[in-house]
Amino acid sequence: MSVRVVAYEALQDLIPLYPLYQLLFADHGLSAAEISTLFIIWSATAFLLEIPSGALADVFSRRKLLMLGPALTGLGYAAWITVPSYAGFALGFVLWGAGSALISGTFEAFVYDELAARGATGTYARLLGTARSAALVMNLTATVLAAPLFQLGGYQLVGVLSVLSCLMQVAVALSLPEAARVASADETEEVAPGTGRTALGRYLLMLRSGLTEAATSRTVRKAVALVALLGGFLSFDEYFPLLAREVGASTGLVPLLIAGTVAAQAIGGALGGPAYRLPATVFAVGLAVTAGLIAWGSLSGTAGGFLPIAVGYGVMQLVIIVADARLQDAIEGPARATVTSVSGFFAEVFAVAVYAGFAVGSVWVGLPVLMAGLTVPVLLTALITRSALPPPKAAEPGEQGEPRAPGETAETEGAAG
Repeated sequence: MSVRVVAYEALQDLIPLYPLYQLLFADHGLSAAEISTLFIIWSATAFLLEIPSGALADVFSRRKLLMLGPALTGLGYAAWITVPSYAGFALGFVLWGAGSALISGTFEAFVYDELAARGATGTYARLLGTARSAALVMNLTATVLAAPLFQLGGYQLVGVLSVLSCLMQVAVALSLPEAARVASADETEEVAPGTGRTALGRYLLMLRSGLTEAATSRTVRKAVALVALLGGFLSFDEYFPLLAREVGASTGLVPLLIAGTVAAQAIGGALGGPAYRLPATVFAVGLAVTAGLIAWGSLSGTAGGFLPIAVGYGVMQLVIIVADARLQDAIEGPARATVTSVSGFFAEVFAVAVYAGFAVGSVWVGLPVLMAGLTVPVLLTALITRSALPPPKAAEPGEQGEPRAPGETAETEGAAG
């Protein structure tokens, strides 16, 4: 299963349209204002569907949702290249936002419960870190290939290959196993009899269960907030190309500098598994160092400043992987995907706050100073990490680090293959 999980996550970012779609819109006559409204449509779709789709993943087949997500995203890309107009682009963003929302929360909950069925939840951080690192590598690969592919076949070829990557992701999801869940809506039904007997009742029950756990469990609430904050900070990289230009990097050098930050993230993600059991103090210090490195690199005034920025970004990715894994360990109720989607929702909220901070702050100060100033929230997050990060889960008896196949333990009796 591990190879397929990594492949699924990696294919999600093997999209050569990523570095070109803004140019696609502009080349078909859209103004900057119109393109901005498309981004608003995209964000609004993701906001509206993030938590409801998480609850859906708690009552419906997660594997099927993991198939539907990339299918919708692929249809969105297809709309861009077959109907290259504002309406077509807007439709594409709605489909992409819906597809992303279906995967967000569902993927993490699916992987965790599959590992739980095999008595190997202790490998979750390593597997998630490897998957996220593979996705970053594929993102980098797609970025490098975008220009030659465009030269060879224009937007049509780039779009077709992006759709094919989504279809491959659907095929990988189809091959995934789907074991019995650690907890189900039926267990919640025992607490509130009669409310979950219909499909809608079960859905509303799981939605309420997930929101209640995220709000009332002190451990889960703090972990959700921490994961959301860290996810929001990743929006910094939207401004790295502008920062590189600000410090005098040539157009040809900018992609290389950005590639360095992506490579550092991939390394940090891969180290998340081995670092999983380190004390929370280590991760708090790591975030504080991250804030200092990004601020130092931003204020350096040279392209060389991207070296400390890359290192800081890599450390932050490591902390994100560990925080995500410990959040999954802390969730005790049946609505795992719903709780995870709550953190995803607030990560989007914090990302928008970062964008707003850049927009407002740029009126008074330059980008390097602004970038350094916005590392203050990262430093403040470091101060709460020691108390907000849940402790690592105790190793399960007989756990050797590799998932057991279904049927090898009593926990997996009756599990679907």
